Amino acid sequence: MKLTRREFIIGGAASMCVAGLGAALDRFAPQKPAPGSIRGANSATGHKLRGGGLPAPSKVLRKEVVIVGGGIAGLAAGYRLHKSGCRDFQLLELEHMVGGNSASGRNEVSAYPWGAHYVPLLTEEATEVRQLFEELGVITGYDDAGRPLYNDYYLCADPHERLYRYGRWQDGLIPALGVGAEEEAQYKRFFDFMESLKNRKGSDGKRLFAIPVDKSSQDEEWLKLDEITMAEWMAREGYDSPHLCWYVNYCCRDDYGATMAETSAWAGLHYFASRNGTASNAEPGDVITWPEGNGWIASKLAEPLESRITTGALVHAVTDQGDHVTVDYWDQATHRSTRIIARTVVVATPRFVASRLMQSETRDFSTDGFSWSPWAVANVTLSKLPSGKGAPLSWDNVVYGSPLLGFVVATHQIPQMRPLKTVLTCYWPLSHLDPADARKEALRRSHAEWRQIFLKELLKVHPELDGHVEQVDVWVWGHAMIRPTRGFLWGDARKQALRQQPPIFTAHSDLSGISIFEEACTHGVRAAGQVLAYLGIPSRSQA
Repeated sequence: MKLTRREFIIGGAASMCVAGLGAALDRFAPQKPAPGSIRGANSATGHKLRGGGLPAPSKVLRKEVVIVGGGIAGLAAGYRLHKSGCRDFQLLELEHMVGGNSASGRNEVSAYPWGAHYVPLLTEEATEVRQLFEELGVITGYDDAGRPLYNDYYLCADPHERLYRYGRWQDGLIPALGVGAEEEAQYKRFFDFMESLKNRKGSDGKRLFAIPVDKSSQDEEWLKLDEITMAEWMAREGYDSPHLCWYVNYCCRDDYGATMAETSAWAGLHYFASRNGTASNAEPGDVITWPEGNGWIASKLAEPLESRITTGALVHAVTDQGDHVTVDYWDQATHRSTRIIARTVVVATPRFVASRLMQSETRDFSTDGFSWSPWAVANVTLSKLPSGKGAPLSWDNVVYGSPLLGFVVATHQIPQMRPLKTVLTCYWPLSHLDPADARKEALRRSHAEWRQIFLKELLKVHPELDGHVEQVDVWVWGHAMIRPTRGFLWGDARKQALRQQPPIFTAHSDLSGISIFEEACTHGVRAAGQVLAYLGIPSRSQA
């Protein structure tokens, strides 16, 4: 038996050992209800922004900088300010923990993600993230060819992915069973084309599809793909293989929370053509992950900022006063409002939140053209590891044709011989309805209904787990991620949103139209650089 890279490092066999739902729900009932709860963004408190009636500030503070929002963009902005020697700032976060959709949890079995759970090997264009990964020890050095060396403990352990179909599991997520010669030919044509795009450049010398997206080529020929959907592009190019179409639709739902009939063709191609990262000690296509997913990065960003982070803070007004900015927030614990007078502010919130905060007739924070996908995520604690025929338990496990995306095994990254218990993080982008309708439906569901939905899908392919479910906790994301719908990525709405209007700066993955870690981090770092320039502070790194 050949040891994998990670098994060798830990000295033994590691954690690799480890369509519709409606009417179908009442066909299944687990042996006994599992305890748990519904978690999620504090929508009740957030909705106070609409209702108003919050008390006037009873206390006034002064800061050089205020950061509104403790997701990855806000944390990255604060981290970069801190590293540059700017310490007179306060970060205000509505929730009781930071991280945004990179939030994570932990129980006696394992840490686990509540949202974003990996980062692909970094592209050459992702310079801001590359610097961060060097500082955090994710990248430990470079080989003679300039390729990064990643910390082996953070590279996804083998095996990576598997797909369930016809009663058994296969390696990889691209359907292989029951695929005929004609479909295989389409597979080859499709993936050969995507591979050819990875390093193809436009007339401006930029790669056609880059991460961050705004480093992509601006050749009009390719930007026009934003005007049609991925489904339309597939049909135009003669890709009608049912299995290939299922896979492409799965990828759009996975990264964008939208079907390929809603996703811009430019965004659809970006999914496949942008990720060209290489590493000295990893294969192309490998990913970086932790038991808690991207919550690990969020915690590392937050560590040096701990004394300057205020959670449970509902910011309800950001007002440009000319020579300063006022930020009013309501403390959920004390039920009192505070005003901070700052020289400059970074608003690192989703666009729809930013639009409600701005108290100015001269600033345009319109949400026209923006739309967000709702998601539901369940963390299922088990007293037994899943089994099954075919490919062994993997980090990412997907069921063909399921409305859910599948589940990620949190203990897959834990270096021990064979954990007896585990936590499975199950993902469901609610793309079966219009986002507004899906959001309403999701928020109406009880914990019992959510438990039924997730366990029905899980036990359908893992009946051996019935009776071994210890807990089911659910997080409902009403506005989980921005959707790159037709015409949005390279249209006027996003172009206008990118315009900075000092002394108020904005930073969020919404500004990219694609909700991935690299975009959020890049916007946060860039906003910090703009703040430093505005304040006349040299941008530098310091411990």
